[in-house]
Order: sequence, then C-alpha cells, then structure tokens
Amino acid sequence: MLYLSRADVARLSGASTRLYVDAVDKALRLHAERKFVQPLKPYLRWRGEQNHVADRIIAMPAYLGGDSPAAGIKWIGSKHDNPSVRGVERASALLVLNDTDSHYPIAILEGALISSYRTAAVTTVAARHLARQGFEDLTCLGCGPIGRTQVEMVLEHFPAVRRVHLYDVNRAAAGRYADYLASQPRRPEVIVAESAEAAVRAGELVITATVVDKPYLPHEWLSKGTFLSNVSIMDVHKEVFLKADKVVVDDWDQCNREKKVINQLVEEGRFSREKLHAELGEIVAGARPGRENDREIILLNPMGMAVEDIACAQAVYQAAVDAGAGTWLPLC
Repeated sequence: MLYLSRADVARLSGASTRLYVDAVDKALRLHAERKFVQPLKPYLRWRGEQNHVADRIIAMPAYLGGDSPAAGIKWIGSKHDNPSVRGVERASALLVLNDTDSHYPIAILEGALISSYRTAAVTTVAARHLARQGFEDLTCLGCGPIGRTQVEMVLEHFPAVRRVHLYDVNRAAAGRYADYLASQPRRPEVIVAESAEAAVRAGELVITATVVDKPYLPHEWLSKGTFLSNVSIMDVHKEVFLKADKVVVDDWDQCNREKKVINQLVEEGRFSREKLHAELGEIVAGARPGRENDREIILLNPMGMAVEDIACAQAVYQAAVDAGAGTWLPLC
C-alpha cells in the first residue's frame, strides 16, 4: 500500500487548491444523489464533564459511489490545548483508503492537511451558491491553521475580495497572520478588528474557525446579505438559526446530534428538518435554490462529512500514483 506523508500531500496539492474544490463538489453532488454510505461518526471522549468540546477522537468511515467509487476512513484526534501546552497543532489525522472490490487497504495518508483543505473547500463551494455575487469583504474569526486555510482558499477562488477582516482572542496571532497576508503576491487590505462584533459586522462572507464551546455570535451582528459559514459549529447563538433567511447543513443526520446548537434546538422543539432550507449537496446539484436575493442572511452549519474526506483522499492518491510519489509499504 502507498504511504503519503504530509510533505507528500503538500507537494501533490501544488500551488492551486482546485483538486480539493473539485473533489468536494463531486462528493456533495453524490451525497445529494444518495450515492454514498456514511455511518454516523462516533466520538471517543474520556474526560467526562471536564472535556472541552474540541477534545475528542473521531472515526469517519464512508463509501462514495459514482464513476470512481472510493471507500475508507478518517481517524482524527483533537485537543484544544495542543498548541499552548504541547507546541503542536490542535488536530492530527490519518486517512486510510480501501479497494472497493477486495476491501484491502491501498493507501495511508497524513490526514490533517487534507482535512484542513477539505474544510476550506466546503466553504469555497458553498460560497459559489450562498454568498452575494462579487462580494468584497471577507471576515474570519480565528487565525489558527483552519482559519488561515479558509481565508487563503477563498482569496484564491474569489478574486473580487478586496478586504479581509481578522479577529482572534490572541491579537498577536491575528497580527502575525495579517503581516503574512500583506507579504503575499496578492495583497488585499487586511484589517485586524478590535472585536468579534466589529469583524462580523464588516463581513459579507463570515467564517468562524475557533475552538469556543459556548455561542457568542448573535443575529444582530449580521448585516443583510451575509453568508455565514459556521465552520467551528459552536459560535452561533440559537437565535441565528431561528432568524436566518435560510439554514443549510451538509448532512442533517450528522448535524442533529452531539448536543451541538442545532441539536439543542431540535430537542427544545424549536427547529426541525422541515424548517431546514436544504442540505448543501441539494443546492450544488441544483435540486434546491441557493441565494435568491442580495438581502438574505444565510447560515451554513457544516458538521463535516466523511464522504468529502474520502473524495479528497482519493484525488490525492490518484495524483500520487500518476506522479510516482510516496512510499510503498509491504502489507505482509
């Protein structure tokens, strides 16, 4: 089987993230067509009530059909204090691909980089359908690896963006990232906001990429026409789900669990599948409308789907085979 390290994955990804955007677009369309198998992902936790919402190990298996079927699993660990206590990234992951005929493993890939790109690709694909056309102001709350990848992928695929508004509870982290963006060939105006509220109010596309465990973002901060990609899930107050013009999820069954905000609302009898506008794949495939006017406030709540990870891993694996990259390991 083929082993691909993070360095291998980075080289194969190249200068463009189109590989990931195309893979996620494909996965969403197949999800809408129900050409997938995706069991509910189990969360492995063992710290009881002291457990932070971002402290877990998750198993994410999936099969994706279509013309090039793929199967495998992502095994992803997360500890919120890894950067401050251990000097390593919050999340780590491995991806395993299996042959869809024999079911033998065919590849092991370092998964944290792929996972980061996959997550940003979901926002990028969604923005094609849910953001205002030609939007110029991008906001990101949280300037860690996930937030930075989100910003850079959006900038790559949406050249109309002129201003990037950053906020992080660690102001130095936001400042360092602002300096980095200013050093890049494409130099949008970068504003380090004084508060999360100021950053959100300025954004047309707003991305949350934090590790908070309690909501802080109310509906009143959102301007008309905002597309909010709620990547880190726990940032948004319940009222945003109830007052937004459209609420979109990636997969209803995956989102309505684990005591996340949308799950809490369902248990309280205040939200339901019937009140949901659509799953994202339905919009990408054209079965449901995306943005219909420039004043809609649209909330995307993407829990993260294994089919997206497997589609991205398959694309990277195929690129590696074509390029003769990686290390072949004996299975026996």
